Amino acid sequence: MTTTKPPHIALLPSAGMGHLMPYFRLAVMLAKRNCVVTLVTAQPTVSAAESDHISSFLHHNPEINHLELQLTPSSQQADSAPVDPFFLQFDLISQSIHLLGPLLSSSSLPLSAMFVDFVLLAKTAPIAKDLHIPMYAVSTTSVQFLSLMAYAPVLASNLTKFNTASTEIKIPGLPPMAMSSIPPTLLDPSHIFASIIVANAQALPGAEGILMNTFEWFHESMLSALNKDRVMASLPPILPIGPLEPYHIPRDGDHFYRSWLENQPSESVVYISFGNRTAMSRDQVRELEKGLEKVGWRFCWNLKTTKVDKDDHDDVEDILSDIFLKRTKNKGLIIRGWADQQEILAHPAIGGFVSHCGWNSMMEAAWQGVPVLAWPQHGDQKVNAKAVEEAGLGLWERDWDWGLDRIVKGEEIERKIVELMTDEKLREGARKVREESRKAVESGGSSDRVLNNVINSVVVPF
Repeated sequence: MTTTKPPHIALLPSAGMGHLMPYFRLAVMLAKRNCVVTLVTAQPTVSAAESDHISSFLHHNPEINHLELQLTPSSQQADSAPVDPFFLQFDLISQSIHLLGPLLSSSSLPLSAMFVDFVLLAKTAPIAKDLHIPMYAVSTTSVQFLSLMAYAPVLASNLTKFNTASTEIKIPGLPPMAMSSIPPTLLDPSHIFASIIVANAQALPGAEGILMNTFEWFHESMLSALNKDRVMASLPPILPIGPLEPYHIPRDGDHFYRSWLENQPSESVVYISFGNRTAMSRDQVRELEKGLEKVGWRFCWNLKTTKVDKDDHDDVEDILSDIFLKRTKNKGLIIRGWADQQEILAHPAIGGFVSHCGWNSMMEAAWQGVPVLAWPQHGDQKVNAKAVEEAGLGLWERDWDWGLDRIVKGEEIERKIVELMTDEKLREGARKVREESRKAVESGGSSDRVLNNVINSVVVPF
């Protein structure tokens, strides 16, 4: 009789909470399925939130093994042009990845597979090959944006064809994408973001599959085109395993928003958050103040004015006007710093979500069935916004353009929040998304089957 031992899977995230949180959830999901899990994290981190959450996660999940990849110093010149610190961290992890092989080899239990963040694929692939183990890519965006990243080498080789004067990008076999939704940095060959995407897209064919935080119903036509029709023949199978299940975060700390939400009526509160990497300008903050004051709905606003939390030292009173704070003190709550978004969205008081459309946030909204007002700021977020709109989960006001390119007036914000909170068709659509998301992860559901098949494929008989 053939027996098997539990597979040992190494997880390698990159930088930023948006890339780290999916790995925490995936780690817990794998451990529940009798896998031995080793989480490899880069040190030092960019943000305080990353460092704090790594420590907390490992403390409360002692079954997860942990290895630290110590990063080598950056060679960037001090007087060079400012670059997104998280992009620099992606590059720095890649530069230090040669240390990963010896680190993994130090484990007493042989590895069965590696699950690696997309932006680290190119440098990690040779290590997986040397260790004779399969490598799976993990993509933390939408299927639509993944297809764009996979097509990036074609874009880079023919930039004159795909210039900013074009109105759309046509990937053969897929719906066209509006050029206005493509992050300009992806079409700039000198930008670090473009070079990271192109290099790692070229490594995708070497992966066994691409694990994604989504579910089949949400991206049905795209997944059919990519997995069944093979419109991008070199792309490995896309493996939807989401929404990644929320893991238990103990209720320690002074999370004052809990008691505030408990005192609000059902579906009466607009939750506003633009993620962990979006710094909203003071001028835009003023207009959002006006919109929230005029609209009259209760609100919970996670306010962030710097890209990296370590730089965010201002108090609420330094950012928001005294008049706004006085007029809204009985109907609004301001959060500074990290908050447990999955807990907030799960609260019955939340009736709508004004969001940048980071993909983790969208899957959390899908899981809870909370309608979304999409306000993309940068990166993949316009492409994500369209996917959310098409699935019936949210509204997207295209005239707002990139959040960093224009100031959206308070009157416009007021109008869209009213629509978000009162459109019954949208609310029904969001409830449908919630229902389908939960079907996907239940025993025998589409995402549950996919994840179990991946685990079974890396089990080694003995």
